[in-house]
Order: sequence, then C-alpha cells, then structure tokens
Amino acid sequence: MNFRTDLALERCEFLGKKELEGIEIEAFEASGAKVTRIDVVNEKGAESVGKPIGRYVTVEVTPFAKHAHFIDESFETLAREIRLLLPDSGSVLVAGLGNVKITPDALGPKCASMIFATRHITGELLKATGFGNLRPVCSFPTGVLGETGAEAGELIKGAVQTLGIETVITIDALAARNAARLGTTVQMCNTGIVPGSGVGNSRQEISEKTLGVPVIAIGVPTVVDAATLILDYAGENAVKKDLLRQQESMMVTPREVDLMIERAAKLTSLAINCALQPEISPEDMLMLTS
Repeated sequence: MNFRTDLALERCEFLGKKELEGIEIEAFEASGAKVTRIDVVNEKGAESVGKPIGRYVTVEVTPFAKHAHFIDESFETLAREIRLLLPDSGSVLVAGLGNVKITPDALGPKCASMIFATRHITGELLKATGFGNLRPVCSFPTGVLGETGAEAGELIKGAVQTLGIETVITIDALAARNAARLGTTVQMCNTGIVPGSGVGNSRQEISEKTLGVPVIAIGVPTVVDAATLILDYAGENAVKKDLLRQQESMMVTPREVDLMIERAAKLTSLAINCALQPEISPEDMLMLTS
C-alpha cells in the first residue's frame, strides 16, 4: 500500500541500501534538535525517493504543543538551516499556503501574518528604524483555489514578476506517515512544492522551474493517513484490505492541533525572520512581529 508522506526522511526510511544509491544522508544532533540533511544527487536517487534532485533538511524539535519557549537552542538550529538554503542576498517573497479556516491547514496563512515585511521600508524611514540594512521582504497568504479562483502558483508567479522578487519561500502544512512526527518536525528543501500532494489533492507546482527564481519550501506535518495508523497499531495481518481501502481518503490530526498550529507558526515565522534579517536579535524580532 502506498502511504502518503511529504517527508523525504520518511521515504528514505523505507528504502533498502541498494535503493539509496544517488542519495546522501547526514544526521546529527545540534543544540537540542535532531537534524537530517538528505541530498538527492541524481535521477536514480530522485526516482527512488520520489522527490526532485536537491537538498531536504528535517529538524526534529520539542513537540510544538509543549514548546512554550520560542527563543531556545532548537530555534537557533532551525534558523541556521533555513539560512543555509537561502541565497545570500536579494528580495524575498514569503507565501503562506493553505486554508486559514481549516486548522490543520492553517500553518501557512498564520506564518505569513507574522513575517516581518520590509520591502516598503526605504530611505528616511529605513534610517529612522535604526536597523541599518534590511533585506527586502514581502509576504502574503495565497488562499485556496476554491475561494480565490486562482492557483497559489499563479498568484505567486504574478507577484514575482511584478515585484521583481529574487527568491520565494513557501510555508505549508504537510502530511507524515509516522504519527510521532506530527507537530514535532520541520522540513525545508530547495526544490519547491506541489501543494496538497500529501493529502491527494495536488495543485500547481511551485518551484524554480515554474517561477524562474529559487524556491525554498518549509513545512510542518500536521496530518497522517488513517490507514497508516490502523496498520501501525493493529498490524498488517490483523487488518482486512477492504477496511484499509475505506480509510484511504481519511486523514487524522492530533487533539491539540489548535495549540500545535499556533506555536508551530510562531516558531517557524520567527526562524524565517531571523534567517532573513540576521542583524536583528530574536527578542527584537518578536516585538516587531507580535
């Protein structure tokens, strides 16, 4: 059975050593977080893992529902890994994907609302802030096709062309295979994203190929396939295939999803802000975006 997951780490976990050809994996502990860097280096690796050639970084932290302190060692690790994926300079658009009215899908819009927008801060206004040089950043939630009538990729492409954007960061909720990774994991990659692919509702691809500029995709898994949970808890031999097929369209999310999304959005947006504006301290950034 083909279980849904957006995490490159989970896809690699189910591959044998021979199937990992073309894939380089580095895992280490860093400041209270577990970091796994996966480099898909050729087409053979891309075919095995089902992901485009590029880098995928997973940072596993304290569960967001229990993460009351945002400025800690794991935050520093997250900000550093985002910074390593970003070009050193140039204007940036941060796009929050998803539906703010559906809690497990609200990560992107909530993150976008907490991004420190600076593109309009120039000249005398910039001098008055006392921050020195600020990287030009703009941000917006894309909404969903059913409400806007436009694909998120179309809206982002229009903004890139109109505003002269040089890098795009997308933020979206993801699907995981392992329920233990819900609300504890952040994945980032430099290959872009196909919104909705993890829950079987693929939309237009958002990547350097479609936009013409680098795309960094950041996400947190908030749902897991119901059929996966059934197998994990009951065992494959104890479950009828007909029952699994009935659950293929169902996704499960934690009871504390509201708190998880709020804290995940706050931590992720803070890490993005500090990666984009490294001269501003996390404490000052929190005050600017609260």
